[in-house]
Amino acid sequence: MTHKTWILTDVSDSKWVESLNLSSRDLGLPDGIRWAVTKRTLRGGLQDGVDVVEVDNGDLRLTVLPTRGMGIWKGSYRGLPLGWDAPVRGPVHPRYVNLADREGLGWLQGFDEWIVRCGLQSMGPPGVDRWTGPDGQPRSAPLTLHGRIANLPASFLAITAETQAPYRISVTGQVDESMLFCPRLVLRSTVTTWPGSNRLLIEDQVTNTGGQPSEMQLLYHCNFGPPLLGEGAGFRAPIARVRPRDAYPEQIVRDFQSYGKPEAGRQEEVFFIELLGTAAEKKSLAVLHDARQEKAVGLRFRLSELPFFTLWKNTASERDGYVTGLEPGTSFPNFRSVEREQGRLRVIQPGETAVFTLEVEICDQRAGVSALLDEIRGLQGEQEYQA
Repeated sequence: MTHKTWILTDVSDSKWVESLNLSSRDLGLPDGIRWAVTKRTLRGGLQDGVDVVEVDNGDLRLTVLPTRGMGIWKGSYRGLPLGWDAPVRGPVHPRYVNLADREGLGWLQGFDEWIVRCGLQSMGPPGVDRWTGPDGQPRSAPLTLHGRIANLPASFLAITAETQAPYRISVTGQVDESMLFCPRLVLRSTVTTWPGSNRLLIEDQVTNTGGQPSEMQLLYHCNFGPPLLGEGAGFRAPIARVRPRDAYPEQIVRDFQSYGKPEAGRQEEVFFIELLGTAAEKKSLAVLHDARQEKAVGLRFRLSELPFFTLWKNTASERDGYVTGLEPGTSFPNFRSVEREQGRLRVIQPGETAVFTLEVEICDQRAGVSALLDEIRGLQGEQEYQA
């Protein structure tokens, strides 16, 4: 047998394991292979009852939140913090998040993750969506900011560790987003890393378990604050087209790939981007690097799966959330009716499964950062982006 699996949650079997401590030593792996996985439940305050799975591959550490839609709360790589310092002190249990609060902005009450999903039935701003049903009758539904998936707990959770090279460690969870007279969507997510690696891999499957075709949206809200973000930091990607969400001053639009210092009272800026990718597999890459180009994080994904990219810049004061979001998605985070009119909503048929892959690479040396930027220059080629 080349792997071992530990099931920590399975509601179909009334199973829930409160705590677990695993390491490479427990499996008798070679001395050079070192990793550890811990599962525990947080207590006290708004985090009371939140299950966390902490994975340490020797260099990269990350905390998965099965209670919050399998998001990744925090991370670090060789001492480099990954995530941001949010006004919210989480992770916040979904029971304390009222999605309908403040006219549908309640999602922000729990928003402090490094990587959080928006979706699955909708994402983008709140409001009342209106459309025509399959029977020709008008339909409407209130939508809240960025959907429900980040505030739904996993109904299944398992840890898998390989006992042979490459000794990968995986956390798999299943989250159900369904209700009567509405779409039935199921997310099955696997987060994987390897001993001593600077990479993590997110492999998601979204299945329509209902009896009718269903619209679906998915966006990976990947958030970064200091020390990676700071004055002089930069965003780089192979860009075909870019447009601002709102009417910003010309200087802001011209400098959309660079970052200034924290500025109290500054409003968020959002840019919608279409990226270039490899000819064969449509693979693309987006990078955030620090001011000295000595540290960076790269996101790799397929444009056939996540064709639209959003850059979110919130360079307010650090107390108010100095953060930027690199956000590959199935559509832009406009209101759902706008994306429907533009033909960007994905529809999955009954029984169909949509697959999404996001790879995160962290570099803490100049050579690694240079390699990422060279890769972007190669994808960009001689093509200039359209604004």
